[in-house]
Amino acid sequence: MIRKFEKTDINDLMQIWKNENIMAHQFISKEYWEDNYIYVKENLPNAEIYVYVINEKIIGFIGLSNNYIEGIFIDSCNQCKGIGTSLLNKVKEIKNNLSLKVYKKNINAISFYKKNDFIITSENIDKNTNEIEYTMIWNK
Repeated sequence: MIRKFEKTDINDLMQIWKNENIMAHQFISKEYWEDNYIYVKENLPNAEIYVYVINEKIIGFIGLSNNYIEGIFIDSCNQCKGIGTSLLNKVKEIKNNLSLKVYKKNINAISFYKKNDFIITSENIDKNTNEIEYTMIWNK
């Protein structure tokens, strides 16, 4: 089931956010994610967030700022089961276009977004990590 974020969800979301960022971005130091934890926890509730719940347990979420996808995070035990696609489809229903940034080395994420009709429009350097990232867009 997909539902809107509730303030009581924050700790579950942050656990998924931290674990999955560290796992998906092994080319970035673990400390980077740990150092940004408090900032993200304080600012995450300002985003438009949808959570995916199974048996009353949050196993994933998508966060948006307007039409920009801040991230899709799925608990590693539940990846490759269509949950990310379901969350993405939820926001595609309510948005006419979407954009995001993804690290060039995050091949799994790039493949996922391409499979879901996103195209790469530019390449830049993330000043915080010095990693190359792609901007990808989707239009209805």
